[in-house]
Amino acid sequence: MTERILIKHLAAREDGPVTVSGWVDTVRDQKKVQFIVLHDESGALQLVNPAVREVDPDDAASAGRHEITETISGLSQGSFITVTGELKHDERVKLGGIEVKIGTLEVVSHAVPESPIADDSSIDKRLDWRFIDLRRPEQNLIFRVQTTFEHALRTYWIEHDFIEIHTPKLMASASESRAELFEVGYFDDTAYLAQSPQFFKQMAQPAGFGKVFEIGPAFRADPSFTSRHATEFTSIDTEVSWISSHEDVMRLHEELMVAGIRAVKEKHGEEIEQRFGVTIEVPTTPFPRIPLAEAKQIVAERGYVVPRHDDDMDPEGERQIAAYVKEKYGHDFVFLTDYASSIRPFYHMRNADDQGITNSYDLVYHGVEISTGAQREHRIDVLTTQAKEKGLDPEELGFYLDFFRYGVPPHGGFGMGLARVLMLMLGLNSIREVTYLFRGPNRLLP
Repeated sequence: MTERILIKHLAAREDGPVTVSGWVDTVRDQKKVQFIVLHDESGALQLVNPAVREVDPDDAASAGRHEITETISGLSQGSFITVTGELKHDERVKLGGIEVKIGTLEVVSHAVPESPIADDSSIDKRLDWRFIDLRRPEQNLIFRVQTTFEHALRTYWIEHDFIEIHTPKLMASASESRAELFEVGYFDDTAYLAQSPQFFKQMAQPAGFGKVFEIGPAFRADPSFTSRHATEFTSIDTEVSWISSHEDVMRLHEELMVAGIRAVKEKHGEEIEQRFGVTIEVPTTPFPRIPLAEAKQIVAERGYVVPRHDDDMDPEGERQIAAYVKEKYGHDFVFLTDYASSIRPFYHMRNADDQGITNSYDLVYHGVEISTGAQREHRIDVLTTQAKEKGLDPEELGFYLDFFRYGVPPHGGFGMGLARVLMLMLGLNSIREVTYLFRGPNRLLP
């Protein structure tokens, strides 16, 4: 029995018998010859069949070839077939310089003739039929890039002696506020879906783990319909002990990004350029760092005044400061640092010389914020005071505050949205394109 071979491996094989399986893309049904473009998870291939329209009673083989001809004439796009035949290298074949002459053909699964989506279907329509949409080579590449990127991050963490943790996604109380929390009935009580693993990854610091990481789901009950938001997303998180300031966290963060992007470029750079027209650039370190107040001034000098009533930056401001950094430093990343304490969580450490700002940052990539990081407040008295200032009840935070009553080192970390990173890396317009199954305010299916 000849084993199935992935299409991407055929070019390296000598001419001879092979078995391939995949989905039918197109059929060209000509009078004397038939062509099928077949694709599997690794690539596309041309199949060829010398058509026999009528059975020759004097040629025993013609009956079998006639049956194959009739089968091919009835194939619909998307049908899954298995073909055994003769591989032939031929530079005249535009699709990879190889083709397979069909010997036997088995229709494993017929597809409904009319596909529910087309190349020009809207993103919402394509998401309705996501399993078909994911067959596109571009989508396949997205998730191979995701795999490579995550593997590179994990490799960095493990080589630097980090511990991987898996934190619970059901919480008894809010981590910051209840404004963006999903409530879940929990027996006779109420639980909340975790906005982030923040409290639990901090728990690893008094536990003596030192350096931890997690890649897992997070939930935000945010009724936003932008290209950057989702109600369920994959969060990349890390937390480390024995830091001096948020500068240590930023240094770790940029090293991780370089490791991930370098791995993607080395493994997929050429195909990304072919499929998406994007050249992957491995960033240099250190990334530019600009205090938020200074960034706002720079943006204002460029003609844009951030129209917010709080102290935060807005999306257009992020785009403007990113354009400035690209012009001045030739860099795709920028750390915006020293955010006001009024817009940061209670657990962010405040600047020793200016209580109005925190030892925190946002990382902006191609003009979009992808991450927030900070040095955490580890002094129980200060932490309790800051929680009260944010309107939080210390009693409800009792399990969290207990972490800091029995000795905890200075620590900090960050959380980063995986989908945003992939979207920006590949030059796409929405995280819906890079999320396996997207969840938003009006989408729970498929």
